[in-house]
Amino acid sequence: MASLLYYPVYFLEGCVALTIGLYMLSLVLPKAAFVARSLASYLSLLLCAGLGVFTSIAFSWLGHGQSAQWAVGRSFKYVMALTTGVRFEIEDPKDILGKTRPAVFIGNHQTELDVLMLGAMFPKYCSVTAKSSLRKTPFLGWFMSLSGSIFIDRASKTDARAAMAGAANQIQKKQQSVYMFPEGTRSYSKEPELLPFKKGAFHLAVQAQVPIVPVVVANYSHILNTKDLVFNAGVIPVKVLDPIDTTGLTTADVDELCKKTRDLMLKELIALTAQARGESVSRVPAVDNYPSVAKTSGTDMKVAA
Repeated sequence: MASLLYYPVYFLEGCVALTIGLYMLSLVLPKAAFVARSLASYLSLLLCAGLGVFTSIAFSWLGHGQSAQWAVGRSFKYVMALTTGVRFEIEDPKDILGKTRPAVFIGNHQTELDVLMLGAMFPKYCSVTAKSSLRKTPFLGWFMSLSGSIFIDRASKTDARAAMAGAANQIQKKQQSVYMFPEGTRSYSKEPELLPFKKGAFHLAVQAQVPIVPVVVANYSHILNTKDLVFNAGVIPVKVLDPIDTTGLTTADVDELCKKTRDLMLKELIALTAQARGESVSRVPAVDNYPSVAKTSGTDMKVAA
């Protein structure tokens, strides 16, 4: 049995040695930094997700299962700062993340690095939604399942409705917040832009009668750009906007609520990106080539109470 443990240990040792070697190589070959930080990121995620499995079990036994994702997210934040030099700096002077509960938190979705953004800003008593295929991913999927993530099958309207109904129930009964990416997929954009918003998060907030809290992350293509093999160390600003009240709103108000929120987030995205690049707002291209609201999909349906 002990001999079987040698293989994963040797594998991890080899990956760590390779990462260090690539970082050294990047001093003379800059593109090697992309591979080094990518490998360091996956190793960090694997480590934290593995620990997260045990953390989720322990927190559940202690009656704090709702905070498992917060605890593991914070550990990922510090591990990534050490292994990659990438940090997300949260601007939340009103302590909205700490005081607003329950709520539907929403944010723009750029690359895989958004997992680190969640680790840096994720509030206590909050869970994420994720595509159902992630449930089967070793360590990460196990951790997400144990810590209360809500998995959605995008191809099935019936499963999506059931998952969203479960989210509404958690919000109402457990005072549990939810974090969602209304764009539905990563944009991988070099400039500050938002894809069309899907309406699921807004239906959920209206159905549960809880506020929507927009979280805007500056465009960070100067930090990570997979097409150009760029992955640099740096600080990425994140701003938590004021909660948007949904009290008294109905399904008929969702389209306008969705458009209003997207317009607000796009304006802030341009300003934050200028801040991150050290430029004036007028010099940052304002890109909006998409409609505000996406066509209806399985996850955009009204949530049943």
